[in-house]
Amino acid sequence: MLTPHIWNTAQVLAATGGSLITGTEAARFSGIGIDSRRIDPGHLFVAVAGSRHDGHHFVADVVARGVKGIVVADDRVGDLPLDQMSAAGVTGVAVADTIRALGLLAGFNRRRGPLMVLAITGSNGKTSTRMFTEQVISQQFTTLSTGGNFNNHIGLPLTLFRLSPAHQAAVLELGMNHAGELTYLGGICQPDVAIITNVGAAHLEGLGSIDNVLRAKAELLDTLGEQGAAILNADDARVAGLAEGLERRVVFFGTGRKAQVRAADVCLSEAGLTFTLATPSGHRPVALATPARVMVENALAAAAAGELMGISLDRIKAGLEAFIPQSGRMGIRRLSHDIWVVDDTYNANPASMTAAVETLAGMRGRRRTIAVLGDMLELGPQSADLHRAVGQAVGDAGIDRLYVTGRFAAAVADGAMARQMAATQIVVATRDAIATQLEQVLRPGDLVLVKGSRGMAMEAVVESIARWADER
Repeated sequence: MLTPHIWNTAQVLAATGGSLITGTEAARFSGIGIDSRRIDPGHLFVAVAGSRHDGHHFVADVVARGVKGIVVADDRVGDLPLDQMSAAGVTGVAVADTIRALGLLAGFNRRRGPLMVLAITGSNGKTSTRMFTEQVISQQFTTLSTGGNFNNHIGLPLTLFRLSPAHQAAVLELGMNHAGELTYLGGICQPDVAIITNVGAAHLEGLGSIDNVLRAKAELLDTLGEQGAAILNADDARVAGLAEGLERRVVFFGTGRKAQVRAADVCLSEAGLTFTLATPSGHRPVALATPARVMVENALAAAAAGELMGISLDRIKAGLEAFIPQSGRMGIRRLSHDIWVVDDTYNANPASMTAAVETLAGMRGRRRTIAVLGDMLELGPQSADLHRAVGQAVGDAGIDRLYVTGRFAAAVADGAMARQMAATQIVVATRDAIATQLEQVLRPGDLVLVKGSRGMAMEAVVESIARWADER
């Protein structure tokens, strides 16, 4: 593991514009953290006030644990055990806003040395694209990557605090659910390359329309430097249109002629997907360990990043083929009795739900197909219509059985029946009831898709199926 940059108090003050309330500017810290339960004594503790916990309430605890540096809000200084801090030799810094200070510290860390930053956003596929891109870029450069879902105003700084002097590149996933968020995140990480995977009906509750989603995603392009480059999806007309008037280098990926980085001859087999990667540097056959057709799009974005950074085609191919789907993201679990579960339980929106259903149908062969679907969240007033459209996709795909749960389960069922799926093929029930019923109907050779938004915790169905299969 690479050792992160060392900090001193003078750098903290310069980055945040804060004031020294205890200690000296000579103090040094081996990192920065916000979790009072896990903070290393050598780290600087930033007291962040979150939705559930306020770090200021735990200052005494971290001092008792031996932490020697603390950043707090100006208006909370009066609540602090200043005598205890001074006696323990703790350096305290007061700032106007600790969350903003977290971002300022992260931006300072990003600028410490030469670093190529690639920032990824989109309605679908951000995490998989980030994982593909990390694999590709790390074939040639020492690379930092976003871990887990650390892609917001708190997670991005925590990722950037892991930077070491040895890192040459950073592949960062940026999420958003309201306007202005990517302007803020992009301002922190200052990307050299901005990748936009696609734009769809996600976070409509906060943004209202797909056009507003597009505008919010496009904010990332405005944070590119003069020498920056954009990697855009040529197959998504909205995203491709962002190139118009953009005074930056643009590389398109996709399946059409407009794309400089393309996929041809895409084939699905039991082992996964194969395709021919075509770039300005040549062609290579690529095999992906996933059945999801949408993963080709994500792989192409990563290949475009590799091409842009001068990585050889053989290394790009090696990086793409090293990709392993993350748990809950279109991974196949091959269970006892030849039952296959496509686990896509991490999250869901209309585009990813439809893509998953199409993948299920494409994998069918002679297997019976079963879709187990939970609600898609944060879709606002359009929720019922968007769920009904998912049901229509299930009916159009000819899926054999549909199990659906959640507030909008009836809308999904209505959509499926509108496409001639028989009511006897559809079950609307609670998640736990569905798990129990599946135990009665599953048979060898079945192919089961389980998907829903994070809040629906559909992974419980996957684990129930797996336990049942192991115990039979």
